[in-house]
Amino acid sequence: MATSMIDVNQCPIEMEKQEFDYSQRSQWLRAAVLGANDGLVTISSLILGVGAVKDDPKSMILTGFAGLVAGACSMAIGEFVSVYSQLDVKLAQMKREKKEEEEEDREKLPNPFQAALASALAFVMGAVVPLLGAAFVREYRVRLGVVGAATTAALVGFGWGGAVLGGSRVGRSCGRVVVGGWMAMGITFGLSKLIGLGGLEM
Repeated sequence: MATSMIDVNQCPIEMEKQEFDYSQRSQWLRAAVLGANDGLVTISSLILGVGAVKDDPKSMILTGFAGLVAGACSMAIGEFVSVYSQLDVKLAQMKREKKEEEEEDREKLPNPFQAALASALAFVMGAVVPLLGAAFVREYRVRLGVVGAATTAALVGFGWGGAVLGGSRVGRSCGRVVVGGWMAMGITFGLSKLIGLGGLEM
């Protein structure tokens, strides 16, 4: 009898865990995943694009660092403006409906500052990966290979993390993120190489 009572009491807890609403994480998760992927792919593409026409490590690192700062600021500002607009729309709708702002309603409202901070920090985290790969390798071809390999590994990690936190399929998420990153890097490298062959190398 005691055993059956314990099992019955544990059922609501187990059901609560199984029925966790992953959409509660959507606001900050979207900003974080987008920022990390954008930072990783953007800075990798910039470094490889410069590396397609110049083998100077300083040029590659300086370009990557400038892209990191500019990208983090851009992501934070863009996310802040976007989420703040979303917040204004929801508040206006609540006012039109004369809905009382209870504590639960306030918690569900989007937070522009949280989204902006998450986006900027995630961008920096993603951007640091290819920058470190380019900074500590002297040989030109090896440097490009390390940047590509480090970026691929990080893309897999970000895809896996986003899938686990969002409750979606890991394989599909990783594949989508990796293929998208390869396309961005390949297109940037190829077009930069064509420009260099065309005589526009600086």
